[in-house]
Amino acid sequence: MQELSVGGRSGAHRPEGRIVAASPGRPLRGWRAGWLALAVAAVSAFLPLGRVAAEVVVLVPGYLSGPQDWRVSGVTGALSRSGWRDGGDLTWGPRGPTPPPEPAAAPRTFYTVALPTEAALAVQAQVLTAYLGHVRSWHPNEGLVLVGHSAGGLVARLYLVQNPQAGVTGLVTIATPHLGTDTAEIGSLIGQTPLAWFAPMVGAGTLNRSQALYRDLSRENPQGILFWLNRQPHPAVHYVSVVRSDDSFLGDMVVPTGSQDMNQVPALRGRSLRVDVRDGHGLGAGDGRALVEILERMRRS
Repeated sequence: MQELSVGGRSGAHRPEGRIVAASPGRPLRGWRAGWLALAVAAVSAFLPLGRVAAEVVVLVPGYLSGPQDWRVSGVTGALSRSGWRDGGDLTWGPRGPTPPPEPAAAPRTFYTVALPTEAALAVQAQVLTAYLGHVRSWHPNEGLVLVGHSAGGLVARLYLVQNPQAGVTGLVTIATPHLGTDTAEIGSLIGQTPLAWFAPMVGAGTLNRSQALYRDLSRENPQGILFWLNRQPHPAVHYVSVVRSDDSFLGDMVVPTGSQDMNQVPALRGRSLRVDVRDGHGLGAGDGRALVEILERMRRS
């Protein structure tokens, strides 16, 4: 396993990011840096991606999120500034996927997608499959990289395992609970109490609608989908885990740091680059900077 730390959002209480040497354990306590140039060099040095044409990127949202989260966080802005074309938002209509008015056929294009994020992982993966069928028709000969935030990373990985010949060349997950999270177990537990009866009355109906997803996102057990998924053969694509550093201010209060690293997945041990971004669970500007460098390395390889 290789590791790289990149600074997250700036703020009064957020320490400066740092680039550290790759190592099989925790990142070395090393150089403080705000130098994005070092991040470029570090990704180039530690991302042995081989021949990959990272020409199309699909951004998969997390729980209770959508295309707008990639935009307001600055991730899509970072991609646009680095030369990627914004292909627009793919949404779901009465007849299925609704593409943008003029689907982009140009190379180096990214799309955001809207998913039923309260639904079980398998349901979301079915919707993603429909979207990607359209994307592949627009870009039949270009490499496809899936980027998923939080539960969206699991949706993307489930799609990848179910469709190993789909032409996906890379998977980047951001703060994704690959081993599950006890936060989901709390939601599942509350759903079994009388509080669930009153949830719709106070505008919290999502608690009831999300029960299947909470079970999917609970810490892996032999009866859960994560246990199954984490032991399935995964295709030979390039895996990158963007992980929330556990020493940042507050850090990720939703998903444990260790659960975010695909190297902890039994089927993927030692196969994922780990990139540390010091931030909370939500998307931030640091994710945009890290993603630009990861994709640039893929494009140049």
